[in-house]
Amino acid sequence: MRRKRIPAAPLPQRNGVDPVRLRLPADPAGAWPTVRDHLVARFAGAVGVPEVDGMFRDGRFVDADGRSVAPGEPYTVGRWLWFHRDAAPEERVPFEIGVVYRDDRIVIADKPHFLATTPRGSHVTETLVARARHELDLPALQPAHRLDRLTAGLVLLVVRPELRGAYQTLFRDRLVRKEYEAIAPYDPAVPLPTTVRSRIEKERGVLTAREVPGEPNSESRIELLSHDADADAGHARYRLLPTTGRTHQLRVHMNALGLPLLDDPLYPTVLPPAPDDYSRPLRLLARVLEFRDPVTGEQRHFESAWRLAGPSADS
Repeated sequence: MRRKRIPAAPLPQRNGVDPVRLRLPADPAGAWPTVRDHLVARFAGAVGVPEVDGMFRDGRFVDADGRSVAPGEPYTVGRWLWFHRDAAPEERVPFEIGVVYRDDRIVIADKPHFLATTPRGSHVTETLVARARHELDLPALQPAHRLDRLTAGLVLLVVRPELRGAYQTLFRDRLVRKEYEAIAPYDPAVPLPTTVRSRIEKERGVLTAREVPGEPNSESRIELLSHDADADAGHARYRLLPTTGRTHQLRVHMNALGLPLLDDPLYPTVLPPAPDDYSRPLRLLARVLEFRDPVTGEQRHFESAWRLAGPSADS
């Protein structure tokens, strides 16, 4: 069966954030005689009935032609609607996005710590995608992969939507060499280099991922780069080479070795929620991306300009 084409959004982005798109679902019980009936049932619990009615009054729900939708219009299954959410004020992450490389197909962004990759939850405008779209005047920019909010470093963004699948496939098929650096405790009793393989699972709504028995679905090579020379027990700089990309994989594997990353609020102990302390970022950096460009066939190598405070890589 041929899928119907999704119409282009009739609303422009707002601060680099796309409007919300929804399609009116089937209503076999006839519970929603009007468009308002459905939207109240769908959103009243999150924002309240007065807020939904206020959005109708202000003409903020629009159809595929950009026409404001009236609350009393009959409910039509399959109809497309768009609107912008009211985002709560967000504190600006006080670091700038670096651009390591840019052409008409891709942008290699150098994401700072504390900046989420994509709009989600309480982080909407203060995200890499939203800020980069606005700052680079590239409204169609999309990520080919993601980094955790607390991790800094390289993210591949695709300029033209029709090419996104080609670059996403590189990550799906493990054709990208990713190299991270981390600062963590030094323990001479931990034999390095080593390769950690385990099964990692993360439950929805749980902050941390965990290792469980079963067939491994994650693999990371851990190498020691340097350590504090004046003490047997101190901090060290590590090179981390993940083969897979499970949620929090490197943090989980380092913690399993007894080497939790410095200033990690989740591993080994989940700390109480607190405002971000920009002076104490998680010591994890996506430092290198290497891949063969699926469009040009060119071998690509990119390095982050960010540096982690800690033992010198040359010590």
